[in-house]
Amino acid sequence: MKSSIAPVRWTPPPAAPVRYPVNVDVEVVELPGAGPEDTLIDADGSVLTGLYDGRILRVSADGRTISTLADTGGRPLGLEWLPDGKVLICDANRGLLTLDRDNRIATLLSEIDGRPMRFCNNADVTENGTIYFTDSSTRFGIDEWMADLLEHSATGSVYRRTPDGEVTRLATGRGFPNGVALSADRRSLFWAETAMYGLYKLDLTTGGEPEKIATIPGLPDNIARGSDGLIWVAVGSPRNAVLDFLLPKHPAFRKLVWSLPDALKPKAADIIEIQAYDESGTLIHDLRAKHPNFHMPTGVRERDGKVWLGSIGTSSLATFPTPARSS
Repeated sequence: MKSSIAPVRWTPPPAAPVRYPVNVDVEVVELPGAGPEDTLIDADGSVLTGLYDGRILRVSADGRTISTLADTGGRPLGLEWLPDGKVLICDANRGLLTLDRDNRIATLLSEIDGRPMRFCNNADVTENGTIYFTDSSTRFGIDEWMADLLEHSATGSVYRRTPDGEVTRLATGRGFPNGVALSADRRSLFWAETAMYGLYKLDLTTGGEPEKIATIPGLPDNIARGSDGLIWVAVGSPRNAVLDFLLPKHPAFRKLVWSLPDALKPKAADIIEIQAYDESGTLIHDLRAKHPNFHMPTGVRERDGKVWLGSIGTSSLATFPTPARSS
């Protein structure tokens, strides 16, 4: 049964009046399953990703060999390396899991203050094993992510888990906090808020309130700090004119939209948009691509001259060379 929504009015920030995205050509690797939400690069250049059906796959660097490592029994989203060589899995339904070198799944954290995580989404990890992660919503799970965007009730939180198991809430009342990335010196934490079209920065040394350092021209999803030092942002879809029109209006309009058949609800655009920022929030790369077998990028990784993309909306990964910085 579909959940009901209680929409909250919100006025979106002004859209950028003019953009000049650079077109890039992508290559696509077809997968034996749907929804590879995130990507994680191994030392040999192979790519790990999690599918809608719970499987964790390894794709060789050339895309020719694909193997199944494990099945979480849930819905794996963000993936990260832990210092001991295990893979940290943000499973939307099960919480923080680990995958060891023998491909065994274990639960690291499933509840916070006695409440099961509703939407464990993305993470980053320090060298000592401290985990920073997001729980995007206390209202809706992965299968109703659009309901959270329509409702705009901002119930998500950002957390820290230390190696001894202590969990601290760093920010709450956030608008669908999603991708997470640490600064190079580990003194600041960045995250994207999908519902707020924003990239945020929190000074971990002083605490305080997070600062919005960039307005994203769409719905930001996962983020990751690349080997080039930039914060790469997967833009799941450009801003939708219908959604922007409805957000400040009477809540009844969004209730009506949510009640419509899925075919009539707002859709992600059939394009690929990726951005990269420096740690001050300056836009360095604004990229666009189009491919018949890939759209709605939700995961992005840059490493050693190559960018890999995941997507909950396709059955493929996409890749392209890291673009040069303009002088």
